[in-house]
This record gives sequence, C-alpha cells and structure tokens, in this order.
Amino acid sequence: MARKCDITGKSTQIGGRYSNRVRATQFNPTGKVRRKANLTRRRIYVPELKKWVNVDISVKGLKTLKKNGAFATLKKAGKI
Repeated sequence: MARKCDITGKSTQIGGRYSNRVRATQFNPTGKVRRKANLTRRRIYVPELKKWVNVDISVKGLKTLKKNGAFATLKKAGKI
C-alpha cells in the first residue's frame, strides 16, 4: 500500500538535495531524496453513521476534516 493521504491525496515526492559545494562549483555530489508526506493513522468517529473509521491522513487533511466535518469530508473522498 502506498503512503497516501485519504483526504487530500498527498504522497511522497522525489527531490534533489542541495549542498553548499554547488555554489562554488558545478559538481553536485548529493543524490536524490524521497520526501514523505506528514501522515498519521487516525480513528475518527462519524456521528451520522454511528461508527468509527480508520484513515491515513495528513495534517492538512485533519484541518480540512475539522473545518468541513467528518461525514462530508470522508464522503467526498470516497472513504464512506
């Protein structure tokens, strides 16, 4: 299973590291790095369904869930 947010769809990104040596020369000895999304596994209670739902969610997804409500957000994401 891929590390992906159930609400926002955020996942890992691949980027390059940057060294101070690049400023002096055009040689970059550092390789690529995989930046992981800030995900947590949460157990969220949905009062409309009267049940708990387990989701892998990012911090931005938690803010969205708090703003719009659990049922509406999870329904839009297709988790319910």
